[in-house]
Amino acid sequence: METPTYLQIGFVLITVVTVFLFLKSVAFKRPAILIVLVLLAVQSILSLSGFFLATDSLPPRFLAVLLPSVIAVILAFTTQRGKTVLDAVNPETYTYLFTIRVAVEFVILGLVIHKAMPESMSFEGRNFDILSGLSAPFIAYYGFRKKRIGTKALMAWNIVALLLVIQVVTTGILSIPSPIQQLSFDQPNLAVLYFPYVLLPGIVVPIVIFGHLAILRKLTRSK
Repeated sequence: METPTYLQIGFVLITVVTVFLFLKSVAFKRPAILIVLVLLAVQSILSLSGFFLATDSLPPRFLAVLLPSVIAVILAFTTQRGKTVLDAVNPETYTYLFTIRVAVEFVILGLVIHKAMPESMSFEGRNFDILSGLSAPFIAYYGFRKKRIGTKALMAWNIVALLLVIQVVTTGILSIPSPIQQLSFDQPNLAVLYFPYVLLPGIVVPIVIFGHLAILRKLTRSK
């Protein structure tokens, strides 16, 4: 699968910015740095080797992208070291990170145009996650900096934004060529089988989901 160089470079930059802002949001805690670097290395190596292109295997090889991130999030909420990362989360900085979703949506649109993703995953289809990215700076500034938005409203925004990204993830997973594919057979989700786009479900999306969960934890505890 070939995509324009500008899309590849653009998404690499998006990933770098996302990782940097994530680490800054958690005060560059060592466990977070270690986990992110390991996930980046493993997923990059596997995708560049063509590991995910065997789409008829059971269980689907793409689980090697999803499960490590899921495990990492679970460990963050259930282990002592993980909780030190959660406690270090800066909600304002992390909410500014969510703005990256706007750039991600335009990369997805480019991939749709080049027949690498289904239209349902873009904001021209059923993906409304761009609204979270557009509203994130407002929420960060007036919610966490100026404190003009109440805790309940901040919690509601994070819940809605979390549900929006989960909806896109679900569509994306069910559109990947595999024995469990349920959607988009005319134009499957091919891009995420290749580097660098494998880092969307492997790194960028887990960071976004973790952020919403971590901020909700902080808001609940402060309330």
